[in-house]
Amino acid sequence: MTLFGLDPVLFAAAAVVALFAGFVKGAVGFAMPMIMISGMSSFLPAEVALAGLILSTVLTNLAQALRQGVGVAVLTIRRYWRLIGCVGGAILVSAPLVRVLPAHWMYLILGGPILLFTVSQLMGWQLVLPSLHRARAEVAMGLLGGFFGGISGVWGPPVIAYLLSFDTEKQDMVRVQGVVYLIGSLVLVGAHLGSGVLNAQTLPFSAALVVPAVLGMWGGLRLQDWLDPERFRKATLVVLFLAALNLLRRGFAGLG
Repeated sequence: MTLFGLDPVLFAAAAVVALFAGFVKGAVGFAMPMIMISGMSSFLPAEVALAGLILSTVLTNLAQALRQGVGVAVLTIRRYWRLIGCVGGAILVSAPLVRVLPAHWMYLILGGPILLFTVSQLMGWQLVLPSLHRARAEVAMGLLGGFFGGISGVWGPPVIAYLLSFDTEKQDMVRVQGVVYLIGSLVLVGAHLGSGVLNAQTLPFSAALVVPAVLGMWGGLRLQDWLDPERFRKATLVVLFLAALNLLRRGFAGLG
């Protein structure tokens, strides 16, 4: 007996991972792909884990992007068009490389700088960049995040680092993440329909994980509403710090 092509125990484990990932995303606005890919790839093939996170990511990002209304989301797209365009374009370019490039090097290259950034922020060395650097930072972080997103399904850390560096307000930060991640995740769906990662076998599994992911996000949103801006910032940094450690762990494990 199988569930969506998996042993029932493995599917149950994947559902638990999706539930937790949804809760964290609801609380701080990101980290769902990082948690799902790192958690599920520990007991499922990497490509199956990547496929499993995609539909949950799309639908939870849609809910996050539209939580304050369609009009505000459209204004966000206009304001952050460089960041969104660079993320989407880089995902399209890098997605075909998922079968070629050694993922562990990608995790190390991404995890190191993000770890240094979060440690410095948590120690009180808050980096707030002047607005004149905003356009260049959007392009750089969008390209970096999209490149890693196409390969691993994870493009959050560079985007979060960008938003934190410009001291983005709590509600704006969550909404911008939702819009950027929604568009990026839609590009990811198309890219991996083309790459073969999403197929007739993996699509039902990905769809089944939407339910626990959405339930988890509902619970996380209750926590987010309770957090004041400073606690929200610290919670975001802690999650980003743990994500960076996990990326480095996976990278060093691949070297062995």
